Amino acid sequence: MKKILLSILALVAALVLIIGILELTSNYKVTEDINRNAPVKTQQQIVIHASAEKIYKIMSDVNHWSSWNKDIQDPVMNVPFQKGNSFDWKSGGLTIRSTLHTTIPYRKIGWSGPAFGAFAIHNWMLVPNGDYTTVIVDESMEGWLVSMMHKKFQSHLEQSLQVWLKDLKTEAEK
Repeated sequence: MKKILLSILALVAALVLIIGILELTSNYKVTEDINRNAPVKTQQQIVIHASAEKIYKIMSDVNHWSSWNKDIQDPVMNVPFQKGNSFDWKSGGLTIRSTLHTTIPYRKIGWSGPAFGAFAIHNWMLVPNGDYTTVIVDESMEGWLVSMMHKKFQSHLEQSLQVWLKDLKTEAEK
């Protein structure tokens, strides 16, 4: 029994060491475009009957995301919504620290950030057309965990962005 317990502890220690090395040696490239070669990527869009100004105001108010987006918990941004500034949030059970790389009022918003075993780049485009705005979101995800479970991450990402866009539409059309 003692040998089995020691073997299990050795296996757990080895896994912790491997995961630690993977996390420490991950080298993600922060860019203003998504990683077109990432194992997980998607583009989603929706037409919202609201101005690009109203949609930008909702999206740039990070601290209130969880009031209209049911998939987000505990968003916190204590600095102005501008390029180079960061915010924290939770989604899909992951705690995320994102840094804005694009903030063009009423046109584009982009951020990127790491989470355990993953790195994501989000880009939002607002395309006004009369009394409505087409919102297009591109996202890529990479990392050791994403590569291992790319089908699950792909499915989750697509569902998550569809919910996000639907919830954004509901909030903006109030």
